[in-house]
Amino acid sequence: MVREQEYAAARKEARRRKKLKKLLNFDYTLLLIVIFILAFGLVMLYSTSAYAAALKTGNSATYLKKQLFAACLGFLGMFFSTKIDYRRWATLTIPFYLGSIFLCFIVIFVGKTVNGQARWLMLGPIQMQPSELGKVSIILLLAFVIDRFPKAQRTIQGTLKTLAIAFPLFGIVAYNNLSTAIIILGIAFVMVFVASPKYLYFVGAIGIGVLLILASIPLAGYRAGRIQAWLHPEDFISSTGYQTLQGLYAIGSGGLFGKGLGESMQKYIVPEAQNDMIFSIICEELGVFGAVCVILLYILLLYRLLYIANHAKDMFGSYICIGIMAHIAIQVILNVAVVTNSMPNTGVTLPLISYGGTSVAILLTELGLALSVSKNMEFKEDEDV
Repeated sequence: MVREQEYAAARKEARRRKKLKKLLNFDYTLLLIVIFILAFGLVMLYSTSAYAAALKTGNSATYLKKQLFAACLGFLGMFFSTKIDYRRWATLTIPFYLGSIFLCFIVIFVGKTVNGQARWLMLGPIQMQPSELGKVSIILLLAFVIDRFPKAQRTIQGTLKTLAIAFPLFGIVAYNNLSTAIIILGIAFVMVFVASPKYLYFVGAIGIGVLLILASIPLAGYRAGRIQAWLHPEDFISSTGYQTLQGLYAIGSGGLFGKGLGESMQKYIVPEAQNDMIFSIICEELGVFGAVCVILLYILLLYRLLYIANHAKDMFGSYICIGIMAHIAIQVILNVAVVTNSMPNTGVTLPLISYGGTSVAILLTELGLALSVSKNMEFKEDEDV
C-alpha cells in the first residue's frame, strides 16, 4: 500500500516537472520578437497606407483594420498550433499537401483576378491565397519525409526524390505566381540541403533551378517585361519601371536617420506602397538606421528559430523550424532585393510588415508550430539529470 502511494506520488511529481519543463522551455523570446515586428509593421502600414486608403475608401484606417483582423486570426491560429503537439501533424502532412495542391489548381479557374492574375479564392467576405497554404504544406511534408527516411538523404538518389516532392506544387503555383513558386522551391531546397551531407550536388541543382526559372519567363510576357524594367527602369517609367524608380527615390531621400515617422513624401507616389514596396518607405521615414534595425530584428528571429531547431526533441520538429526559417529568410531577402532593384520586380511581401491578410494570418499560425516545438526542447543538462 505504501509502495503504491509512493508510486502515485512519483508519477504526480513527474507530471508536474514535465509541465514545468514545457513552461520554461517555451520560447518567449521568439514570441516577443514576432509581436514586436508585427506591431512595428502595423505602425508603418498605417503611416504608408493612410492617404491611399482615404482616397479609395474614405477611411484612412481601412488597410490597418484589415491587417489587424488578419493578425487576430493569425494569433488565434498560433494559439491552436502552439497548444497542439506538433507531432500530431505528422499523419496529416500528405492530405494537407494534396489539399493545398488542389486549392492552388482550382484557383487558376475560379480564383479572383487581380492585375491580370487569378491568385485569390473567395470564401464569403474573406479572400485567401492558396499558395500561402502551399508553403506550410511543403514544410510539414518534407520535415515528415526527412524524419522518416533520414538515411535516404545521404545518397543523391534519395535527395533528388525528396526534392522532387515539391515539384508538383511548384509547377502549379508557377503557372500564375512565379515568385511564390520560387519561394516554395527555395524552402524545399534549403531543407533538403541541410538534411544531405552531399553539398556539392546542390551546385548542379542551383543551375537546374536557374534554367527552369529562365525557361518560364517566355511563357508570360509580363515576366519578360519585368526583366527589361529591371535592367533599364528609366525606359519603362510609364509602366513597370515607375514603381522601382520611385522606390529608389524614397530610399535615397531617407538619409541616415530618415525624415521622421509619417513624413514620407514618396508614399503618395509609389504605387501600392503598403504592399511589396513598404521597405522603401521605412528607409525614407526611418533612414538607413531604421532599415538596419528591421533587418537585425529578422536576423534575431531567424536565430531563435535556428536555436529551437538545434534543441528540438526529434528531426520532425527540427526540420519544421528549419523550413519556417527558410521561408522567412527567403522572403526577406527577395523583398529587400526587389526594393533596392537588385533583382527584377516580383510580388514578394515583407513578412509580418507588408499588407496582406493571408500572408500574416498563415505566417503567425506557422510560427505557432515553432513555438510548439520549443515546448519540447531538450538540453544536455536535461540528459544529465
